[in-house]
Amino acid sequence: MFEKIKDIYGLQKQAKLVKKELKNTHIEAEVDGIIVIVDGEQEIISITFPENDNTNLKRLGESAVKAMNKAIKKSQQIAAEKMKPIMGGLNIPGMG
Repeated sequence: MFEKIKDIYGLQKQAKLVKKELKNTHIEAEVDGIIVIVDGEQEIISITFPENDNTNLKRLGESAVKAMNKAIKKSQQIAAEKMKPIMGGLNIPGMG
C-alpha cells in the first residue's frame, strides 16, 4: 500500500517537471502567412500577421483560427509524448 503511494508521489513529481518543461516549449504554426506561437500548455504566446497583406479581414480571421488550432494540436501531441512515460508507469487497478 505504502509502495503504491510512494509510486504515485514520484509520478506526481515527474508530471510537475514535465509541466514546467511544457510551459517553456514553444510551438509554431503558420497558415497563409499568419504565424501563431503557443506553449506546451496551449497558451497563445503570439500571433503575427503578414506585413502589407491586402487580404480581407474575414480571410485573415479564418486563417488565424486555423493557425491557432494547428498550433494547439501540435502542442497536444508534444504534451502527450512527454507524458507517455509517466502515465505508462501509473498502474492503478481499474484505470487501464
